[in-house]
Formats: sequence, structure tokens, C-alpha cells
Amino acid sequence: MAISQELLDILVCPKCKGEIYLNETKDGLICDACKLLYEIRDDIPVMLIDEAKPIQE
Repeated sequence: MAISQELLDILVCPKCKGEIYLNETKDGLICDACKLLYEIRDDIPVMLIDEAKPIQE
């Protein structure tokens, strides 16, 4: 089961409260402002700043 669009519409980055979006592989949520990737595990987004992975551009 994928994450619903309803949930994606209300989720924000826990660090900056900015917009996040689903990455291309649909296994994480990206915040461009913070350059962080929040993983999705077992269809549940892990929205913990300490668990986020930095992304490269």
C-alpha cells in the first residue's frame, strides 16, 4: 500500500516546516530547503530529523 495523496498533502519537513515531496523511486520524501531525505519504511514515512539522510545535488 502506497502513501495516500491526502497524507502527502499535510506532511511537512519537521526541521524547517517546508514542503516535501515523494522522490522518483517512491521510497522517501525530500525537503529541498534542508537537503534531507526522509525514508519510507513499510509504507510509513519516518519523519525524524535524526533519521533523515542528507542528499547531494
